[in-house]
Amino acid sequence: MEIRSSTVLPAVREDIELHTADGLTLVGELALPPEGRRPVATLLCLHPLPTAEGMMDSHVLRKASYRLPALADIAVLRFNTRGTASARGRSEGVFEEGEGERFDVAAALEYAEFHELPQVWLLGWSFGTELALKWGHDPLVRGAILLSPPLKRATDTDLAAWAEFGRPLVALVPEFDDYLRPDEAQQRFAVVPQAEVVGVDNAKHLWVGEPYVRIVLNEIVKRVNPSAHPLPTEV
Repeated sequence: MEIRSSTVLPAVREDIELHTADGLTLVGELALPPEGRRPVATLLCLHPLPTAEGMMDSHVLRKASYRLPALADIAVLRFNTRGTASARGRSEGVFEEGEGERFDVAAALEYAEFHELPQVWLLGWSFGTELALKWGHDPLVRGAILLSPPLKRATDTDLAAWAEFGRPLVALVPEFDDYLRPDEAQQRFAVVPQAEVVGVDNAKHLWVGEPYVRIVLNEIVKRVNPSAHPLPTEV
């Protein structure tokens, strides 16, 4: 069977709740490899801008949860940041421009640590990349993968802090992105010695189309569980 955009592969899926230090309950889902298999790594997903319909079900993050537990033994933790709604439900609170969301990132990391999820990598998309860069400096984090980073809320100061943090940073930048394109991204990320900028030909900010989803998921797996790269296109 060819893996298509609608393919959902086997996984152990559990609805979860996260509890923030400022008293909010956030809704999410944890997808683990099928029964009898343990995850070798974990993706903690940070979704695009909720005021522009970003949520835990934004398509690349949803497809990561549908495929990577089965294909690469990667656990995928998705959640709605404060005030964000999806089919899973609405998280408490209101959108706070990436500032109050620091507590949301911390709550997700606390959940991962308490449940002993291994080798946690942040996977941020657009607004989610800002959260990763600003609030992801935690000893639990092994590295971060950024999809379409706009570098608006996250400043050069945040990049310098990540440089000092020292963990791997991979930015996947679409050739025709609306906010930051590969050449400028190379310049902006130059302050982070360990950063790798990967330009993706013909791609756009939203990564629409199965070929671009496959590129993204393969680039993720190449860093997070190299033994599972490249991902199969059939099961």
